[in-house]
Amino acid sequence: MSKSYYEFTYIVNPVLEEEQYKEAVEKVNKLFSDNGAEIEEVNEWGLRKFAYEIEKKNSGYYVNMYLTAPAEATALVERNLRIDDHFMRYLTLKYDAKMKRHRELVKKNAVPDVFAVETEETEA
Repeated sequence: MSKSYYEFTYIVNPVLEEEQYKEAVEKVNKLFSDNGAEIEEVNEWGLRKFAYEIEKKNSGYYVNMYLTAPAEATALVERNLRIDDHFMRYLTLKYDAKMKRHRELVKKNAVPDVFAVETEETEA
């Protein structure tokens, strides 16, 4: 069973209590780890406003994670999130080699400044 590198972002319903957010995050982490995934990093971004209304709500609790997992694990987690009313949206990105290299540079804080503006010195 081959594993791929993923970035997984999901939005939890904002009407939940603080402890329910933690339970929701633990549920997703457990689903992934029980199905052969290796979680690298989990970032809880917290409550954020939406650009437009989703399910009559103006905000949601965002969570972003990076992991290595088999395709079956991501499919299973996505299915569970579709069924559970606590989760509003999710997005799974499968990284290719170029995206992985960029991720490694970000972790090392070594991303080159491609769009750096060089100022010309004027002679006075």
